[in-house]
Amino acid sequence: MILHTLMSSPFKIDLILFNQSILKKDALVVLQDGVLFSIKNNFLLKTFIFKTKKLYVLKNDLNIRGILDSKVSNLFFSIEYLDFVVLTEIYSKQMVW
Repeated sequence: MILHTLMSSPFKIDLILFNQSILKKDALVVLQDGVLFSIKNNFLLKTFIFKTKKLYVLKNDLNIRGILDSKVSNLFFSIEYLDFVVLTEIYSKQMVW
């Protein structure tokens, strides 16, 4: 079980490796500029089929960037910092993208 955290813009990472690395038992949190990945109907979400259903977006980072909750894909659960801390406790291994 790995907690993947996407902190940079999805355009700055190896997207193929990123998609292949996330397994069903893993979770993904997008934060900082990574929240761009969670915007509904973007072409990245249409091309990626995640094996995991545990997709999270940090609400504070959405707010800072002026992204409304209504613009976030329903694949993602909006979480607070405390929720993120809990996820880091659940998933002992982490991968930062």
